[in-house]
Amino acid sequence: MTKLNVGILCGGKSAEHEVSLQSAKNVYEAIDREKYNPILIGIDKKGRWIVGSPSERFIRNPGDPKNISLGPGKAAALTPESSGQMISAAADAAASSDAAASGDFPALDVIFPILHGPFGEDGTVQGLLKLANIPFVGSGVLGSAAGMDKDVMKRLLRDSGIPIGKFLAVRDSAPPRTGRSSPPDYAYVTGELGSPVFVKPANMGSSVGVSKVTNEQQYLAAVKEAFRFDTKVILEENIPGREIECSVLGNDNPAASVPGEVRAVKDFYSYEAKYIDRDGAVLEIPAKLPPETVKTIQSLAIKTFQTLECQGLSRVDFFLKDNGEVLVNEINTMPGFTRISMYPKLWEASGIGYTELIDRLILLAIERFNREKHLSTSYTG
Repeated sequence: MTKLNVGILCGGKSAEHEVSLQSAKNVYEAIDREKYNPILIGIDKKGRWIVGSPSERFIRNPGDPKNISLGPGKAAALTPESSGQMISAAADAAASSDAAASGDFPALDVIFPILHGPFGEDGTVQGLLKLANIPFVGSGVLGSAAGMDKDVMKRLLRDSGIPIGKFLAVRDSAPPRTGRSSPPDYAYVTGELGSPVFVKPANMGSSVGVSKVTNEQQYLAAVKEAFRFDTKVILEENIPGREIECSVLGNDNPAASVPGEVRAVKDFYSYEAKYIDRDGAVLEIPAKLPPETVKTIQSLAIKTFQTLECQGLSRVDFFLKDNGEVLVNEINTMPGFTRISMYPKLWEASGIGYTELIDRLILLAIERFNREKHLSTSYTG
């Protein structure tokens, strides 16, 4: 059987660059070598693409989540209508000894874009991959963009009747018609949302730039911090209760995993708790929940996935209130994919191991691509 060349696209121009590298290294090492030939493709923080292997040379300092970085590789580019053929961008770029980085780039059969945050998870790279006529894992342009922007996501979910918490969206320069300053006064915010308030960049994940505030001084500092990462900020009410997560897998007929629970040791599930501080949170998989609550969460996870036009994979995060009410917090269309990340761990608890999960996602990408390539591009009347 001919092996498929799988490009593992990682890094990116995002504050979640390091998280992506951790995920990519794990996928590279776990992918089924009997079926696939993995090729690491990195995007540095300036947006340059490089190809290289093996993973321990291309992704440096894998044991240090804060300092992990891209190593040497050969500069490359993927152009529109290239049908997956990488093109050398600099003949004199430093290359590793791997054949994939020697200058003879093999045509890619499918790409696994393990990119988190802006310029990767927001539809930008997905649009490029569609133009390059190559199958790719995960949601397309629309699902990726809608899932990335928390303001747009919450409005779509709300209008579809999916229960969510209260929120406000703030831009770095409020339109004059609002009659309010930007950001709105803390008194106005707490009047609408109560206290404490969560402040988040609208287009970011992994808890980057997120703050929990209880007074005006904290609020102004948190808004300033969030605006470092985006031009739009989301203000959310604090919802007391349990944090539950559920993984979704599939295209037109998605399935939901068993739910898991995150219990943050500190104030909330921060970036450090997710990726750096091993004692920052306790993960309980599967979560201890009544059967009817499990069904509600799985049903809402699938409905959220379909409402936002997602495909391939997503993780949906929930709040479970003390009275049993379930609220959707957000969706992550390309969740963390390390061996200890919630998305693969939830599927492992549901009977699908890490290597098999990678295989299924690749097959789903090819299935969608084959279906879409039969669509007509001309109109004859």
